[in-house]
Amino acid sequence: MKEVILHIETATKICSVAVSEAGNILAFHEEHPDNYVHGEQLTLFIEKVCIKARIQLSDLDAVSVSIGPGSYTGLRIGLSTAKGLCFGLEIPIICIETLDSLLVTARSKYPNATLCAMLDARRMEVYTKSIDEKDLTIQERSSKVIEAETFKEHEPFIYFGDGAAKLENIWKSRSAHFDPDISITAIGQVKLAHERLKKKSFDTLVQCKPLYLKQFGVNT
Repeated sequence: MKEVILHIETATKICSVAVSEAGNILAFHEEHPDNYVHGEQLTLFIEKVCIKARIQLSDLDAVSVSIGPGSYTGLRIGLSTAKGLCFGLEIPIICIETLDSLLVTARSKYPNATLCAMLDARRMEVYTKSIDEKDLTIQERSSKVIEAETFKEHEPFIYFGDGAAKLENIWKSRSAHFDPDISITAIGQVKLAHERLKKKSFDTLVQCKPLYLKQFGVNT
């Protein structure tokens, strides 16, 4: 087994796809549109990365997919596409929590910092999870309304994600740094998915479903 994995990220407006082999990125493609384009573009992106990586779908050993929290519509499209591929190719599916993937992306840039991942949940609410400099969880994933003093006990920390920008003004006097350059990407799944593949820790294709932290209809 060459340990080739297709990674699908559709939890936000970003549509991102990558292919890795033995934990190394072979190809990726993503776009940051203003609207959700997953329904029209996801399968085309998958085709593009396979061509770039010079592989066939039949070469895949597994598919990893962002499972949430995030956009209801985006998560459903990503998961249904991943399930279809896994069913047709008879390969395992690996569900990756979106906030964990985002934290991995940030950790590669900030190896010794406390990190706070945030995805937009409308208004002043975010989906969030925080880890300390040793990667220990200090704030479990949750849907949280953010206020001026929220997470004061975790300072200093780096915060990021598409739910973070709206906090920059109310947190400007805090010992918290907003990094606008860190965003969700399929590349963030590579390390986590490869570790799962090595351990043969897979999800059940029939039973896996999006991880929603809010009731349907509250978010898109």
